[in-house]
Amino acid sequence: MSPESARETAAGAIVRVCRRLYDRGLIAGPDGNVSVRLDGGAILVTPAGLSKVDVTEPDLVVVDLSGQVVEGRHRPSSELRMHLRIYETRPDVRAVVHAHPPMATAFAVVGHDLMAPILPEVILQMNEVPLVPYATPGSAALADLIARYARNHDAFLLANHGATTVGATITHAHQRMESLEHAARIVWAARVMGPVRPLTDENVRDLLSSHEGTE
Repeated sequence: MSPESARETAAGAIVRVCRRLYDRGLIAGPDGNVSVRLDGGAILVTPAGLSKVDVTEPDLVVVDLSGQVVEGRHRPSSELRMHLRIYETRPDVRAVVHAHPPMATAFAVVGHDLMAPILPEVILQMNEVPLVPYATPGSAALADLIARYARNHDAFLLANHGATTVGATITHAHQRMESLEHAARIVWAARVMGPVRPLTDENVRDLLSSHEGTE
């Protein structure tokens, strides 16, 4: 696939993910941002200020790894620092999704993480989901904090802010965001109904062993 075709494919995927995030209620208005690492290292990212449901392929912005705009008529997302630090920290990551899923964000607002091994699907897709301490959105301080957690996690909650997921593809990153919100809803309901019963260490070992080498 030529670089031009690869970029067009990535741009189309970003637009579809933005609309799905909006349709699923995981973002509202100009909330959230999505990026993909292109072949050669440049980053294709959503623009600042636009409602994601309205974003089109020509609206996307190409930046280099220092954050300089290479192509595009808009400013890149105000959360660009976070994306760049994740890519710098994780060479295996090819896509980043940041959103404000209501239930998962509520966990982050009250200071709760999703580290406990409760749902097999979460363990297999994301493993533990930590809570990143609060720092001003878009700041270098937040990017530094996220880089620390991104080394060992594919999904994390951002205190009083939202959630971020990463993946080897934009599909994986987006699926993790949807699954994170679904898991938060289940855990919240379980806490209302009664004590949550986490899986044992043996349960987790058996689960991971039975899925070794599978997607």
